[in-house]
Formats: sequence, structure tokens, C-alpha cells
Amino acid sequence: MDRLIYTAMTGASHVLQQQAAVAQNLSNTNTPGYRAAINTFRAVPLVGEGLPTRAFVVDSTAGADFTPGIMQSTGRNLDVAVQGQGWIAVQLEDGSEAYTRNGSFQITPEGVLQTRAGLNVAGDAGPITIPADTEVSVAKDGTISTVPSGSKPSQVVVVGRVKLVNPPESQMVRGDDGLFRTRDGNAAEADAAVTLASGSLESSNVNTVEAMVNMISLARQFDMQMKMLQSADANAKQASTLLSING
Repeated sequence: MDRLIYTAMTGASHVLQQQAAVAQNLSNTNTPGYRAAINTFRAVPLVGEGLPTRAFVVDSTAGADFTPGIMQSTGRNLDVAVQGQGWIAVQLEDGSEAYTRNGSFQITPEGVLQTRAGLNVAGDAGPITIPADTEVSVAKDGTISTVPSGSKPSQVVVVGRVKLVNPPESQMVRGDDGLFRTRDGNAAEADAAVTLASGSLESSNVNTVEAMVNMISLARQFDMQMKMLQSADANAKQASTLLSING
């Protein structure tokens, strides 16, 4: 009974956490380049005097689903999609790097190239600044070129190059902000083999139907854990009654 109570209690708690993860996946169905989170359960025995029969159920985040999303053409010059494996580097407020597959860029009034979330796109030499009154194009290798509005194409000026990286997927860790970082916290080296497709965005790889089925399954698991707790409570009451009669 003791084991039953601990297993059901912790199981119900972590089912709710898994539901939150599935809900986050569903809420990012339309987020370009989003990678679905994967969660699993595992049992952990308690260590200590008087606790040999108790075990906790723990929600273990196995990682992320790195399956590529579908390439969708937008025709917008500041939309880019990573072709195959690789990541776009962005600069956080503390100066560190993080990585994303969301290539929907924008230009601030100050001319800085940023993501839609307001993070500076990392270049090979720092943030990329776009001159005013220019038309912007992004090459396959991430090179940013500008042409003064109304000028001939021969007046192309290269203003920077997007930093593209491709560390092993096993070394990538998702943060609470949805961005990925290297497991050791160090900045990844630029990889010239990573390429971009201009005028396109990669869709989220969340399978909406599968996520909804998981949500229903988790709700049933939560109900089962609650019934186990109710059974344990009923058994404890019956045991108390029998002990009082025998006493």
C-alpha cells in the first residue's frame, strides 16, 4: 500500500507535467522551425532508512524530435529556412549564443537584423547591420547583401554573413525559451556546409493528431492514478476497521 500511494501520487504529478509539455507542442504547431519535445516516465526508488518499499515516478525529458519540418515558400526576402541539418545562431541579451531553426527575420529601426522574438541574428563578426533604404537578399551560404533602393544590381554591397552551425544533435539542449544551446554551454563553430533557402520557412514538426492522442492518453493515465489513490485510501480504511474490531 505504501508503494502504491507513492507511485500513484508521483505518477499523477508528472502526468500533469507531461500534459504541459504536450500543450506546449500544440501551441507551437504554427511556429516556424519548432522542434517537438519528447517526454518519458521512469521509476526511481527512494534511498534512506525506512524507505525501501517506496518509489517515485519521474518525468524524464528524453530530448527533442529533430525530424525536419516541411519547407514552405513565402516569397519574403527576410525569410530563410535551413536546408537539412544545421542551426541559425542568435545572440542573447547576456552575450551568449543560442540556436534556432526559425528563420523569419526582421530589421529594427536602427537597422539591426533580428529574429521575430527580438534577438540579434549572430554574424561571423557580430550582429548584422542593414543600411537604410536598401533591398536585402540572403544567399545560400548566409551572406547578406544589400542594394540601394532603385539602384542597379551591380551596386551590391555585402554587409555580413549569418552564422550557421551544425553541432551533433546529441549535444543540443532545449531551453525554457524554446531555443537550443550546446550541452557544455560553449559557442558552436560555424559550419560552411550548412545552407539556407531564401524566401522559405520550415514548418513546425509537431504532429497535431499525435499530440492530441497523447493528450487524451495522459488524461486517462491521470484518472487511473487518482483511482489507485482512492483504492489505497479505501484499503487503509478497511484495514483500520479490521484492526479496531480485533482490538
